[in-house]
Amino acid sequence: MTDSRAEQSADTPWRRKLHTIVFEADTPAGRWFDAVLLALIVVSLVVVMLETVPSMPEPWRRGLRAAEWALTGVFSLEYLLRLVIVRRPLVYAGSFFGLVDLLAILPTWVSLIFPGAQALLAVRVLRLLRIFRVFKLARYLSEARVIGDALRASSRKIAVFLFTVSTVVVVVGALMYLIEGPANGFTSIPVSMYWAVVTLTTVGYGDISPATGLGQAVASLVMILGYGIIAVPTGIVTAELANAGRKLETQHINTQMCAHCGADDHRSDSKFCRHCGAALH
Repeated sequence: MTDSRAEQSADTPWRRKLHTIVFEADTPAGRWFDAVLLALIVVSLVVVMLETVPSMPEPWRRGLRAAEWALTGVFSLEYLLRLVIVRRPLVYAGSFFGLVDLLAILPTWVSLIFPGAQALLAVRVLRLLRIFRVFKLARYLSEARVIGDALRASSRKIAVFLFTVSTVVVVVGALMYLIEGPANGFTSIPVSMYWAVVTLTTVGYGDISPATGLGQAVASLVMILGYGIIAVPTGIVTAELANAGRKLETQHINTQMCAHCGADDHRSDSKFCRHCGAALH
């Protein structure tokens, strides 16, 4: 009873209004907020990419750094605002989009604590994780759920397929090691397995190639097998996409997000959150 009263008192009008603007995409205010946010995300991606250009003039580079910090400040305020609005901030912080929002701003702030440290080179690479902010587009596309459902439904079939491919790679790698040997570049079974993966996927780097007639015959069979293997996961996922698409047509998913935990992808006739059970507005 106490928790219920606390949640009701926390559900103030200003929180409901901000939740509609920040989390909902089916209202005019929510659409404007998301449109501006997406524009800033695109700008931040361009800034991050331009910063990696070595020939960038120093005045421009300073301007890019200033723009990066300004955008980081905006995204930080957005992240804090989302935590304030939801009544279960820890749940949202641990969700997919919550982690994406945090990783998009964390590396820049960490650079203030460890200036000039060599270890920051790895953190600097993590700044490229801002590109995952583009996944916010999935909130506008109900078809994104179709892809997720199709991948989950085909996960076991894909796992069996990958296990079969791994077995073929081990067998072919061991066979080519015995046929070709170190004299022709197949210095070990792991190296031979690397060649098998490159050949089976039809990549064909050419850094290692068989020299004997028997080895070339085996390589030809592996190449032909590779074309057939590529089609298998495509067919599995395509079939599951069709099934998930038919299910979505009858579910009518909307863009409403739970004010408690931030979960989305609710059906239009849903009364309660599919994740935490809280009542939907």
